Amino acid sequence: MVDEVLLDAGVVTRCRRRVHLDNDPTMAGTPLAPPDPSAEQRIADAEAHRADIAERLQAAIAPVGDDEDPVTGLGPAEDSSAATWTVIPAELSPAERAGLTLTALEEGVGYIWGGLLPRDREAGRRGGIQLLVRSVDGYVPVLVVRHRITDPGEGARTTELTDLDPANASTDPDRKVRSHPRDQLRLAHTYRLLQAAGFAEPDRAVGGVIGLDADVVLWHDLEAGTWPGGRTALQEYDSRFADRLAVARAAAAGEEPLAEPSRVLECKGCPWWPTCEAELTRVRDVSLVVRGEDAMELRRAGIATVDKLAALDIHDEPPIQWTGVSFSDAVSLAKAWLADLTMVRRVPDVTVPRGDVEVDIDMESFGDSGAYLWGCLLTGADVGVARGYHAFATWEPLPTDDEARSFAAFWAWLTDVRERTAAAGLQFRAYCYNALAENRWLYASAERFSGFRGVPTTADVRAFVDSDEWVDLFRSVSDQFLCSHGKGLKVVAPVAGFAWRDAEAGGEASMRWYRDAVGMDDAEPDVAQRARLLQYNEDDVLATHALRVWISERAMTEVPFMEDL
Repeated sequence: MVDEVLLDAGVVTRCRRRVHLDNDPTMAGTPLAPPDPSAEQRIADAEAHRADIAERLQAAIAPVGDDEDPVTGLGPAEDSSAATWTVIPAELSPAERAGLTLTALEEGVGYIWGGLLPRDREAGRRGGIQLLVRSVDGYVPVLVVRHRITDPGEGARTTELTDLDPANASTDPDRKVRSHPRDQLRLAHTYRLLQAAGFAEPDRAVGGVIGLDADVVLWHDLEAGTWPGGRTALQEYDSRFADRLAVARAAAAGEEPLAEPSRVLECKGCPWWPTCEAELTRVRDVSLVVRGEDAMELRRAGIATVDKLAALDIHDEPPIQWTGVSFSDAVSLAKAWLADLTMVRRVPDVTVPRGDVEVDIDMESFGDSGAYLWGCLLTGADVGVARGYHAFATWEPLPTDDEARSFAAFWAWLTDVRERTAAAGLQFRAYCYNALAENRWLYASAERFSGFRGVPTTADVRAFVDSDEWVDLFRSVSDQFLCSHGKGLKVVAPVAGFAWRDAEAGGEASMRWYRDAVGMDDAEPDVAQRARLLQYNEDDVLATHALRVWISERAMTEVPFMEDL
């Protein structure tokens, strides 16, 4: 029955077409994309993080009493109090988990971990949350996530980690809220489920989040007008959920689909991408070269295919108000796609800043835990430092203060090369591909390890980053080329003739290799995986070097100019 369509919190940040496919009974048995091992590892890491938080909170707040059931953690109703801690076993069936959760709610248990709330069939909602905390007149939800939830600054409303009462929250002078809309929407989903079950706080809609650092609880007011246009998190959630529910119910009933396939960023990791890709390619959909709102507007304007976009005259009035690429770039991308060209030139002449002494730099990090490897390739004139690949790494599991040592060693080496180059009266250049990542960890490392021997100040880092010596090749590519299949290094470097030695080379795979290399999860460190990571990092700097040389020497003759297509 259509009325039996029940959706979890994830749908409100999920592609509408995926919601349709997930609920279309005719799609049962359709081959899906294989699970991404890196995504599976992130899920496992998140579960381990939550288990650690549960153990810490339980030990600090409400140790399990001897009178409690060893399986459910539930104590006798007459003994229940605001200090009781209850764990709902994850291995039970959904019906059993929901039944135990409802019992705990009715008994007024103080802390309910792993609860699954009663289904709200009328509203089409289902789901649970890591922690439900008994408050004055109901329960408030607390989400546990494995990402950072605050940044340096001020204004966030926080309590200490073990203080789970939002009434005690105060304005934090050292933290500001890091934007994670999904967290607030998940809290809003849980709040609506609590309302339907009759256990929500009646006079306030609040929810807490415990993040990766697990040093505070961040509290969100779900009725504050902090969203675009002054909307609240609840209003945003209600609007999105109503839309996704309509999509799902139409799919379940076999009605006309309310969501058609369109390529978006989410497609990269979606299990339904093979299905959508085949359909988009069959109809030559315009979203294959233009994404997001631009693709939607083009379809509304009757330009639904790559062929129609490529046929437009860039000297005519643009058919839509562009929000992404320009009109001329969009037409050129469409022509490049039709010609199966990975890259075309946006400008008649392409250049890249060059130096007498050049260093290619690539950093490897492990999520938000830190940067464990800085790899450098030194080429050009001899300044008395061995040319070739140099690696500065820590193989202690992150986070670790040994990261300060490896970062300081990298900075000392780089500074020495720069000073020797200047003393010789030569031009120095350092290169990376997409400086956002390297800059983030240059600054973060300087801030986190301030005072450690050899670690530069943030002013030192800023002077380097803002200088002409630091060149972002991603920017050079973006400014001078159109890339019909993306602008990632793994896409554009092969056009320059470069190939990685490891067939699995990639940022996601490197996360798995790192876990093995440092012996995470109590395993023995795998020295072979360390060598694999070093080779991967070396190939990355060799790739930027090859790309730069290619731009300087061959791109003009090997890549067509867009106006010549």
